[in-house]
Amino acid sequence: MANEIQVEVAYALPVQQVIMSVKLAAESTVEEAIKRSGILEKFPEIDLAQSKVGIFSKLTKLDAVLRDKDRVEIYRPLIADPKEVRRQRAEEGKVMKKGGGDLPPEAS
Repeated sequence: MANEIQVEVAYALPVQQVIMSVKLAAESTVEEAIKRSGILEKFPEIDLAQSKVGIFSKLTKLDAVLRDKDRVEIYRPLIADPKEVRRQRAEEGKVMKKGGGDLPPEAS
């Protein structure tokens, strides 16, 4: 039918990825796709009021209108701030570099 679209709804956990296919009326929204897919029943920890969502890795809003063959993605909250993790790694790297100070200089 011309007034129906087929989309996927994806949700990934550290050990499992779930992709559910769903048929919707044309002009359906991201939120409608998520609710119709049944993924909220399978993963009750998903809170649409808090979770970020996207279409093909691009953040979007729940009221965004979908197109045929779109993939809706539900993102889990980060457990660590990526900027903080990079800062900590950089500090650890500086400490490690200081340890090589007593090596003899290379001959030219």
